[in-house]
Amino acid sequence: MTSAMMAVSPSNFATIRELKGQSHTGLKMNTRTNQVYFNTGRVIKIQSSRFVIKASNEKEASLKKLGLTDAECEAAVVAGNAPDAPPVPPKPAAPAGTPLVSLLPLNKRPRRNRKSPVLRASFQETHLSPANFVYPLFIHEVVLIEFLLISKHAGQEDTPIGAMPGCYRLGWRHGLLEEVSKARDVGVNSIVLFPKVPDALKTPTGDESYNENGLVPRAIRLLKDKFPVLVIYTDVALDPYSSDGHDGIVREDGVIMNDETVHQLCKLAVAQARAGADVVSPSDMMDGRVGALRQALACAGFPDVSIMSYAAK
Repeated sequence: MTSAMMAVSPSNFATIRELKGQSHTGLKMNTRTNQVYFNTGRVIKIQSSRFVIKASNEKEASLKKLGLTDAECEAAVVAGNAPDAPPVPPKPAAPAGTPLVSLLPLNKRPRRNRKSPVLRASFQETHLSPANFVYPLFIHEVVLIEFLLISKHAGQEDTPIGAMPGCYRLGWRHGLLEEVSKARDVGVNSIVLFPKVPDALKTPTGDESYNENGLVPRAIRLLKDKFPVLVIYTDVALDPYSSDGHDGIVREDGVIMNDETVHQLCKLAVAQARAGADVVSPSDMMDGRVGALRQALACAGFPDVSIMSYAAK
């Protein structure tokens, strides 16, 4: 007999797949008589290569472990007769020509926690998913500059951005909504808006930036109406609205006027927050603007609007 299958239903015996005369926990096979001996003294004779053992309804005596008891194992270890274990693996060899140097006196070695895939997985702090991404979207509205009239097709055309192959300025009424819908379908629920306003609306002081019926506030209100839980980030800087193209107000001698620019940025951020922006994102590089923005938002009744670090942006 080469093997026998046994199913236990229910009992304290594990399933034994091969019985070739060797000892097993709780069982012992006699290949000459085809009998299975239990350590409780019970015997069963195999009738075929497959058999089933069912536990008796009567309470059996507690099974005893074969081999050494726990106390005997501990005593053997104390006496210096510890069981054998695999040897320590050899240290991997360095490539030929590697210089022999003393270890640097470093108390902190971050590479320890990155030395293997399993350790990296254990200590990894950042797990990226589509929900972590913020999708930058560029918006515009079609304006007939020569007549200063808004076309009847305003907000419906998507135009390629020459300096950014594959990217488009989206019409704020249709193209923007379609793109946001596609992004949400794949799990991206955060966007940041970058406007292209008509040159005719640009001024040295960027007053169009805080026009509450301007391009960005209108787009925010439309998006919040269609997608109430969409997270909207906005760009806080004067360059889209400045006739000089700078992030700040430029004095006639070319100097950027820091504090005056911060004043304009505060009005810009409040206008965006009032439209429904969740996060304002300053990119102007003015000194003191984050503290000023926080105070302006709080004073206007928007203390819960977040400010995104330019370093993160």
